[in-house]
Amino acid sequence: MSKKSKKPGAKDTNNQVVATNRKARHNYSILETYEAGVALMGTEVKSLREGQASLADAFATVDDGEIWLRNLHIPEYHHGSWTNHAPRRNRKLLMHRREIDTLVGKIRDGNLTLVPLSLYFTGGRVKVELALARGKQAHDKRQDMARRDAAREVTRELGRRVKGMTS
Repeated sequence: MSKKSKKPGAKDTNNQVVATNRKARHNYSILETYEAGVALMGTEVKSLREGQASLADAFATVDDGEIWLRNLHIPEYHHGSWTNHAPRRNRKLLMHRREIDTLVGKIRDGNLTLVPLSLYFTGGRVKVELALARGKQAHDKRQDMARRDAAREVTRELGRRVKGMTS
């Protein structure tokens, strides 16, 4: 039996998702997505490995040429001691300077915001999927719901016809 060795520069494709922001795709129209690393403390990583995090109120800001993730809730590690972290502290995101500069330009030009979509492990490192997004108006949300309901009805009707239960 031979083991497959991984090339030194090859990317690891299996991601272990810790948290997702399900409301983001409902409240925002996603224009582009980016992947960023997250600067964390040791107890935060241990708490994330247990699968505990919440992106519900999280958002990202650009301050002095750096991107910060705010309101990400990572609960305290239950085996931690006095070295535990604050659950809602601001966390620095790690991106290339060119990417940060393009994001700053796009945010300044349009009415756009940075919203985290998911938090996951890739190759032992914590990454966040960040979206450049524009807020949806109430009528846009209603149109999306109507579109989803119509698609659901079509699939139901097709299922009925396949089973021979036509009305």
